[in-house]
Amino acid sequence: MRLGEIYDYLDLLSPFETQASWDNSGLLIGSRNDEVERIYLSLDVDSPLLEEVGENALIITHHPLIFSGLKQLDFTKYPAHLIQKMIQKKISLIAMHTNFDLSHLNHYVASKLGFKVLRSEGYVIYCEVNQAFNDFALHVKEVLNLEHIRVTQSGTWIKTCAITTGSGGDLISKIEADCFLSGDFKYHQALEAKENKLSLIDIGHFESECYFPECLALYLKNFPLQAIMSNSKNPFEYR
Repeated sequence: MRLGEIYDYLDLLSPFETQASWDNSGLLIGSRNDEVERIYLSLDVDSPLLEEVGENALIITHHPLIFSGLKQLDFTKYPAHLIQKMIQKKISLIAMHTNFDLSHLNHYVASKLGFKVLRSEGYVIYCEVNQAFNDFALHVKEVLNLEHIRVTQSGTWIKTCAITTGSGGDLISKIEADCFLSGDFKYHQALEAKENKLSLIDIGHFESECYFPECLALYLKNFPLQAIMSNSKNPFEYR
């Protein structure tokens, strides 16, 4: 199957033009005329994934391997060593990042948690909860199978929560809910939230976005090529 056909389908599903101005989603490695024999879905590209992927394949990731201009390609360092291996194995790469957050991923995580979505505002969705904070936090931890969660509690009852997968700390000042679920919260962001009576639950960057492969796979069920879910590994370990 031609890579261009796959790209066009993905563009209809989640338009690349809706990505954030700083993002680099789209076709990153390969050309539209490349013939693709199989598709792999992953959050990121890493070395273990490339050991698994065969030649003439397409990897569709959430995070772009190339975010900004590369001034040199040192094949001993990231990301050039991965790009070299991909070119050698004729592996193409498409990233669906902030465009897919907007169209699908935030809603998918909310559905995993069993929440009713009330509205969407950019990269934030708002959900109805109506639970005590402690019960709500335990529910999130259990459903998302999290070893640890970091919380900032500013109230005892959660009527509504906001969700942004990935790293949403910079959005804290704009959140209008009782609790905000996202990842990568910083110390001063947590302090700001607590002073403004906003509870936080840090569900992790990887942990909140690792659902990308299974979410996208739902829309590739009837595709001519098999979509293989082969997620990358979380670079963090908990000890």
